[in-house]
Amino acid sequence: MFKKNRLSIIAFIVLCLTLALGTKCIAQQLTSIVDRMEIPIPLNNKSEQILYRKGYTVSYNNDNKIPNWVAWHLTAEHASGQIRRPNNAWHEDVQVSAPRATVSDYKGSGWSRGHMCPAGDNKWDGEAMYESFLLTNCCPQNANLNSGDWNQIEMACRRWAEKYGDVYVVCGPILFNQKHETIGANNIVVPEAFFKVVLCLNGTPKGIGFIRRNTDTSKRNDLNVNSIKEVERITGITFFPLLPSDISDTVKSKADIKDWQ
Repeated sequence: MFKKNRLSIIAFIVLCLTLALGTKCIAQQLTSIVDRMEIPIPLNNKSEQILYRKGYTVSYNNDNKIPNWVAWHLTAEHASGQIRRPNNAWHEDVQVSAPRATVSDYKGSGWSRGHMCPAGDNKWDGEAMYESFLLTNCCPQNANLNSGDWNQIEMACRRWAEKYGDVYVVCGPILFNQKHETIGANNIVVPEAFFKVVLCLNGTPKGIGFIRRNTDTSKRNDLNVNSIKEVERITGITFFPLLPSDISDTVKSKADIKDWQ
């Protein structure tokens, strides 16, 4: 049964691509599309620049100087490794236009540099680790949240990748207010909260979501959950659009931490 449902879903995608593209180009399209199961639907109402990294993909918002979302496919092989954090790790991303986030924007701000795709998911490769410290993969985050709940959720995702073989993850900031606190000379927006959604297609497909306020009260070290549909409603982002509708409805509507333990 291991990976049976995942293979069925991939077969469904193959059929859809064959009907849409014809057999001539199906082989060229299949690998890239199936490997991008984690990528949300493009955003129409926000600034969006897509940046492809070795270990993750970013939807970058040039207006806010932070990502809209960061998505990656976390495999069991990528859930651990020997690569260490580089010296002077954080660095600005020259692939986005200036003004952009710099290390000095965070200094003395009272906010930590919070990974979206964590360094712990990129220990498998030196380039992937280095790119995880690009400031386009970062948001101003409360230090207690960063080392508390957020870290607990990151570690849970790695356990799930090892247990099930792989998972698909998307996370990012939530901006509730009309006006936002900013930090630094480049006016980096401080999110009011963060989201993370996780999809597993091995065995019985399932999904789970998390929302955490960007405050020091979010240090409960628990895994209180939301459904992916709830996260979609709050963020306005459509996650995992390649899923067949029947599976999508199931994995997005229900979230139970017991299913993952």
